[in-house]
Amino acid sequence: MITHSFAKKVIRLILTTSIALVTVAPTLSTMVQIQSLTPVVLILSALAGAQAFTTDRFGSMRSSPLALATTTGATETLTVKPIKSLDGTVTLPGSKSLSNRCLLLAALSEGKTRVNNLLDSDDIRYMLQALEQLAVPVERHSDDSVTVTGKAGPINSPTPEKVCELFLGNAGTAMRPLAAALCMGKGKFLLDGVSRMRERPIADLVDGLKQLGADVSCVEESGCPPVTINANGLQGGCASISGKMSSQFLSSLLMAAPLVDGDINISIKDELISAPYVALTIGLMKKFGVNVDIEGDMDGAPSFKIASSEKYISPKSILVEGDASSASYFVAGAAITGGTVTVRGCGSESVQGDVAFANVMEQMGATITWAPESITVTRDPSVKLKGVDVDCGKIPDAAMTLAVAALFAEGPTTIRNVYSWRLKETERMKAIVAECTKLGAIVEEFEDYCIIHPPKDNIINDNVLIETYDDHRMAMTFSLVACGGVSVIINDPGCTGKTFPTYFEMLESISSH
Repeated sequence: MITHSFAKKVIRLILTTSIALVTVAPTLSTMVQIQSLTPVVLILSALAGAQAFTTDRFGSMRSSPLALATTTGATETLTVKPIKSLDGTVTLPGSKSLSNRCLLLAALSEGKTRVNNLLDSDDIRYMLQALEQLAVPVERHSDDSVTVTGKAGPINSPTPEKVCELFLGNAGTAMRPLAAALCMGKGKFLLDGVSRMRERPIADLVDGLKQLGADVSCVEESGCPPVTINANGLQGGCASISGKMSSQFLSSLLMAAPLVDGDINISIKDELISAPYVALTIGLMKKFGVNVDIEGDMDGAPSFKIASSEKYISPKSILVEGDASSASYFVAGAAITGGTVTVRGCGSESVQGDVAFANVMEQMGATITWAPESITVTRDPSVKLKGVDVDCGKIPDAAMTLAVAALFAEGPTTIRNVYSWRLKETERMKAIVAECTKLGAIVEEFEDYCIIHPPKDNIINDNVLIETYDDHRMAMTFSLVACGGVSVIINDPGCTGKTFPTYFEMLESISSH
């Protein structure tokens, strides 16, 4: 028997390999025209569509505030019904950024490392698959727990006579760190991903690696993947790179630095954005036994030194902190509705910069209570949310959530220093502007900031279809539109699988309608 999930997987595979030509009309019903489909695909489409329309997401024939529909097997939509309030406690999944960093450092360390509360998502699966392809032993205990046996140094190609090809999807937290780490070993590698990955810059990282002597290249015209590496180990040296585009380039160089035979000095030649993510990287390296010397201001143009004596040693086990970026949806939801929500997994002792999003909500009018490993949010009904003007350079992912919270505020909200939005899973600046405009807002777009003027009287357009652009954070962020007493239709809700596959179930678990 062909199952609903199997049918959807087959259809998605066929569509993404261009066997089928699908045109999705931009209407609320998301009607689909399918051309040149084989009879088998049509049968699978019918099966998938019928199943989706007759059952809810739990597989039972009943109505639900979250209504799932599949448009003849091509594009899934999810209707989030009006949410009156969010109340309750949620436990966050593991941080994406920490999960992939932990896996890589465990692979480079001496000894075995058990990684617990590992995020179960697409990006982490790409990293795990890559490590296994690179002959790094990985024992899987459960979806969120693995033991990695480290290489006690650089990772060499398991196929010295031919190119080792790694497909990394749209996982920037796998592509950038692996590109750097594999330059330190020996072998030929080709790192590639989906079409959007081929639009995401990596030239600054490649430039830094070349300065250290690496034989590495990306597509010259675009400065993007695929990345080609002819590795023969490195001897140390100095590199000066830009920090204006992404902090992941610096983090990748830092994590790879202890694998060379000499000292490494890395300097930022302009300014460093998203500095908290670099601090997170350095803190994690320390847990694996490596110290990084920092000179200068992290918010300016710092420099970093890693001595040749520094080597990774397994901490035996490590617990991945809950994802602070994912916390932002529940924090904002409670602030918008006036409910009371506690998010567990990150708090006042968090190493992640995105916990600062709670301070922005407090600035807007929410009440925040901090604990070492949790954040509790509510809002006095007599206090209305007010627009803010915020530099979000240190919290670019959570800043997307601020864009939707701005729809419920009195007065405009200015979100500054988010040029990096344009380089993420999609062109997020354009996406935010387009979807907020659909909802009734007036949005002014600039190169690295935007100003959101909420709809008149904060009355949001009902039943708007939100395009997610295959971007997990677009889907989760705009689900909060339902907190305005309207239904919102999320196109391709499955894209949340990149970082938070159970997001919509968790949102529903604390929603009252």
